Amino acid sequence: MRITLALAVAVAIALLAPATGLSAPPSNDGFDFASAVSLPSTQSVDVTEATLEGGEPGAWCWPLGGSAWYKLQPSEDAVVRIGTGASPYFDRTVNVYRQTGPGLAGLSFIGCGYSWSQTTVRLTGGETYYVQAGHVSWQSGGVLSLTFEVVPPPANDDFTNAWGVGALPYSDAQSSLAATREPDEPMAQCGPSTTNSHWYAFTAPSGGSYTTRTSSGTWPVIGLYRGSSVDSLTEIGCRSGNGGAITFHADAGETTYVQISDVYSGNYGPITFNLDAAPAPVAQFWYWPNDPSNFDTISFSGSSYDPGGNPIVEQLFEFGDGASVSGCCSQHRYSADGDYTARLTVATSDGRVGTIEQVIRVRTHDVAIAKMQVPQSANVGQTRQVVVGLSNKRYGETVQVQLFKSGPGGYELVGTLTQSVPIRGGGRTTDFKFSYTFTSADAVLGKVTFKAVAQVVNARDAVLADNEAISLPTKVNG
Repeated sequence: MRITLALAVAVAIALLAPATGLSAPPSNDGFDFASAVSLPSTQSVDVTEATLEGGEPGAWCWPLGGSAWYKLQPSEDAVVRIGTGASPYFDRTVNVYRQTGPGLAGLSFIGCGYSWSQTTVRLTGGETYYVQAGHVSWQSGGVLSLTFEVVPPPANDDFTNAWGVGALPYSDAQSSLAATREPDEPMAQCGPSTTNSHWYAFTAPSGGSYTTRTSSGTWPVIGLYRGSSVDSLTEIGCRSGNGGAITFHADAGETTYVQISDVYSGNYGPITFNLDAAPAPVAQFWYWPNDPSNFDTISFSGSSYDPGGNPIVEQLFEFGDGASVSGCCSQHRYSADGDYTARLTVATSDGRVGTIEQVIRVRTHDVAIAKMQVPQSANVGQTRQVVVGLSNKRYGETVQVQLFKSGPGGYELVGTLTQSVPIRGGGRTTDFKFSYTFTSADAVLGKVTFKAVAQVVNARDAVLADNEAISLPTKVNG
């Protein structure tokens, strides 16, 4: 009887004891049991059996299936980067909140991250923050590791620590993630307000124009200043947005301060800052027609631009025949055929100059139908000759002539001839000879009128009005 009673007590104790090897919710499973975190630090927790309590948020980046809580109370402003790892691998997510009131309802969301990303947040000294971390709702958990890292500001965070720009071309990449803004620091006028900046100082080795440019995956704002202290700076240039350029003039020995800010507080990576001697403006123009004759008034139009970002303020066209005109657009007519070198010179607001030249080939191609010889009358079935004579006084040409004859619905093509038309003076012509056999349909109409159309091959005829001729009617007998 004693043995049976002892056995029963042992069994009862075994049932009340936790099973060996089974996980339990972490000690910081609930918001009220959040673990205090010092900075920097590394935390590890098994979230396999982590739960979500009633009213707990958790679907900012990815929905949580269970969470552990951490509490941060920084003594001073800091940028904190939170990274995660998992063993064995599982998908996880992190949410960060600022405490603005009691309990879960008093949490204000400020940032989140998921498995392969880091969560970076800017914390204010004296405030209380909570970090909620765990596995996603569609996976079971494991051991979750979290690293809490304080991101230091860049070494050139303050105006007095502005990095000197070395030999040109110069390039440097810095993140504004943990950069700050000094109390008397100016705000670049072209961009939105920012809470961060870092500085460069450039002393011009010689007088001239220089170009700054930024590139990044974020939204940088670059401001240029002159002055001797942070509270006495005068802005001389500004650009907001990625990839924009600012070109400025500096005298030899003159120092220009460059302030770079990040509208997105650096969460999208470093900002690359480049500085170099300014490039020349790109002068370019087009003209029309592009095969001009001395009968054409040619339209010239500039399409110049400055890769340094400054406006083009002066443009001068020189046409190569002694004439010139200022402005972006103009018209000009050459009095004689020839090759003319047209030049466009442009200048930027800071005095840089660019030029371009194009050879304008003026060629006046002009043939004319000087005569048409047709029979006065013809009979049905009779083949007669129609002669179209072309005059040409300028260049040897290849010309195509089409001969049409009138019909009930308009003109119908009779034939096409193509041949060389040399230069000939004294009223002489080059003849195109067509043969035409008159039909019974012509006899029904009673007459036929021929039309000739001449076209210069591989060139534009300058005077089209004399390239077409219509003959007197030929009487057709049945």
